[in-house]
Amino acid sequence: MAIDQTRANEVLTWMHGGSAPTALTGPIHVRLYTAVGNATTSGTEVGTGGGYTQGTGAPTVTWAAASAGSQATNAAINVTNWPRAETVTALEIWDSTGTPKRVEWGTLASSKTMAIGDTLSFASGAITSALA
Repeated sequence: MAIDQTRANEVLTWMHGGSAPTALTGPIHVRLYTAVGNATTSGTEVGTGGGYTQGTGAPTVTWAAASAGSQATNAAINVTNWPRAETVTALEIWDSTGTPKRVEWGTLASSKTMAIGDTLSFASGAITSALA
């Protein structure tokens, strides 16, 4: 996972004596994508349908305590009743408080080819974030 450029700038400013970044208060969502974005632009989010809702309706994620500069999800994420045949290639982490803010983005280690009715699952700990 890579940190969104806006969030990275906030953290660097704070680390070097500037104002602290706005705390994320959640809920935090995992948005799923068929095309990966980059440091400044989101990818192409999968469409709403079946068990997935775009944006702030995407699955909520919680995190275990950070250790050694890394943090991982602490619960499984399951999206059931996939609405269409497509390949999920990326995900993004978003804070949905107030105006939604993208926090991180990244390509999946292995793309997930989905058929209508499938379940997309990420085991607890499968999504990680690292600064070290």
